[in-house]
This record gives sequence, structure tokens and C-alpha cells, in this order.
Amino acid sequence: MLTGKMRFLIFAFCLLPFAFGPEAKAQPAGVRPPVLKDVGIDQLLDQQVPLDLEFKDENGRTVKLRDYAGNKPIILSLVYYDCPQLCSLTLNGLMNVLKTLPMKAGKDFISLTVSFDPKETTQLAAEKRNAYLEKLANPELNDGWHFLTGDEKNTLALTRSVGFRFVWDPVSKQYAHTSALIVITPQGKISRYFYPGDVLSNFEPRDIRFGVLDASNGKIGSLADQVILYCYQYDPNRGTYGLVIMRIMRIFAVITIVTLIALILFLRHKTKQKEAAWAARVS
Repeated sequence: MLTGKMRFLIFAFCLLPFAFGPEAKAQPAGVRPPVLKDVGIDQLLDQQVPLDLEFKDENGRTVKLRDYAGNKPIILSLVYYDCPQLCSLTLNGLMNVLKTLPMKAGKDFISLTVSFDPKETTQLAAEKRNAYLEKLANPELNDGWHFLTGDEKNTLALTRSVGFRFVWDPVSKQYAHTSALIVITPQGKISRYFYPGDVLSNFEPRDIRFGVLDASNGKIGSLADQVILYCYQYDPNRGTYGLVIMRIMRIFAVITIVTLIALILFLRHKTKQKEAAWAARVS
């Protein structure tokens, strides 16, 4: 299970180039490099994401976020396509999740990858999308994963609305940022944040699955999915789901009661059958 300390270590590992680049100044022990002070994620659970923000999709068409919402949850990933390190790891982690989820991108939810670099082009987004769809190797999911670009006004409005903080580092000539998958409800409200579980930005498919089920408000998934989800509870501090013992005990209590009632009814039915058979023989 990912603790706050583990998450910080992952974050620090991925940002080593900003902290120890060739022109970086020595920092006292325990002091965070200045460029990293404004980098991170502020959880804004249940906040509304502005769905009228406009972007360009991988085909160059002008789209709004609400074009992808409506009746499906959204898994949002914020990256920039020319990122030399962390963004590729994030997209690799997302791709692995899409491969393993029982629900399908495009049918049950939408995966939106949005560049927060306003200088990036539609052509670059299309190239990145094509590369990942080729790796994904599942044509059924092609319509469920979109790569967007936008101008500075819209990208900043989106990142600020979900609490995603990043800065441009003029020394390394890269963006300093962190990694997360953000699940948004069909109505555009922030539902869950999920963080990578290791330095390779691997996400826990079970948590993403539960997050999508939660965001759909029971509209997707089987009855078994809903029962399993009932046994877990989201922990925003850890960005993961944990078992809730009391809920499991309640389920077992209900099962026990139902079983006892069924057994009593069965025994009464058998008793009546025997009584009817005895009465028939006597008469």
C-alpha cells in the first residue's frame, strides 16, 4: 500500500534532474530545491471541472471536455508529450491499466490525456497517441483514449481546477511536475486521485477499477463488482482503496441470516410434506 512517504520518494526520484542538474546549486540537507516548491497535487475532491474548456483532439478538431463526459467517467492524465522521463512512465502505467481493466475504454469510461504545455501541437499528440495505441494492441479500445492539446488559458484552467501544480525549470529546460491519474464523474466532478506505486509509475489496476466504478455511481459493473466495492473504502491520503472489516462483517451477517431463514423454510416445507404423506397413509 502506498504511503505518503513512499509517494514522496517516488516523486523525488522522478525529479532528480531538476534537483541535481549541472547548474543546480547545493541545498542544505532536508531542504527542497526551490524549483520543486510549487510542484505537486492538491486534492480537490468533489470540485467541479469546467467542462466548457476547449482543446484540440489528436485529429485537430476543436472539442470541449463535456464532449467526453455526459454518461461516462473520465480517467484524466496530465502530461506533456516531449517529456523525457516521467510522462512516458505515467502513460506506460496508464496503458498497462487499460490492458487489465475488466471494463473497457470507450464503452464504460473515457481516457483523456491532456498536454499542459501550450506549445505542443496536434501532430505531436497524434504521434504519441498512435504509438501508445500500437503498444496497446487492442483496436476495441482505440476510440476510448484521446490525446488533447490546448492554449495556455485552457490548459491552466484545467490543471488548476484539479489541483495539478507544475513549473518550467529554465536550468534543465523541462517542466517539473508529478504523476497521477484523476478520475472524474460524468457530471465533471473530481472523484478520485491515484498515484503510482513505484518509481516506474505503475498504477494499481484494482484501485483504478474501483475508482471508475465509484465515479459511475453504480451505472457500470456487475452486481458482484458492487458487492466487492462495498467492502472497500477510498483513502484520499494514500490514494488507494482499503478493506473495511465492518462492511465485510455486515455482508457475512446478512448471508448468515438469509441462509438461516432459507434453512428454516426448507425444514418447514419438508415437515409439511412428511405430515401430508403420513395423513395420506392413515386415511
